[in-house]
Amino acid sequence: MTYFAFLKGVNVSGHRIIKMVELKAIFEDTGFKNVRTFIQSGNVVFESPAKAEALRKKIEAGLAKSLGYDVNVILRSKDEMEKIVKDYPFSKVKGHEECKINIGYLDSVPEKSAIKELESVNNEDEMFLVKGNNLYHLCRKSFQDSLLGKNIVEKKLKVICTVRNWNTTNKIQKI
Repeated sequence: MTYFAFLKGVNVSGHRIIKMVELKAIFEDTGFKNVRTFIQSGNVVFESPAKAEALRKKIEAGLAKSLGYDVNVILRSKDEMEKIVKDYPFSKVKGHEECKINIGYLDSVPEKSAIKELESVNNEDEMFLVKGNNLYHLCRKSFQDSLLGKNIVEKKLKVICTVRNWNTTNKIQKI
């Protein structure tokens, strides 16, 4: 099965730098097949017959051993990635084509009360929508000025989240 691994907090603002060649080698040394990386933000596509939860623990252990620090990893299968794109929720929002769209990959499904609290901050400039273990984010301002950029998601949802923009989400599926 094809999996997509999204590493949280690597190669951001010059911190916890991992070269993609090194990241690919770590995944290959961990026993995964057909390993590919995508852009310099900690995205890896690979193949494995194992189940996602066992894979996540194996990957995180391999990264900690190789890098000397912990890295949270969020996994999605090929089918899950296709569903994320298919379920795009903002097509009826006026001007959505000009907005910044992000996907927050969550490590688990948040509690309904936490989802309701996060979605209650929605306004014309910024919208959040949680579907299962994924967060869709539409923003009319810069990421740094957005609530997403201020790390509101993990505080409100009480889950681990790593974010990729819509273009990355679409393009990584084609590598």
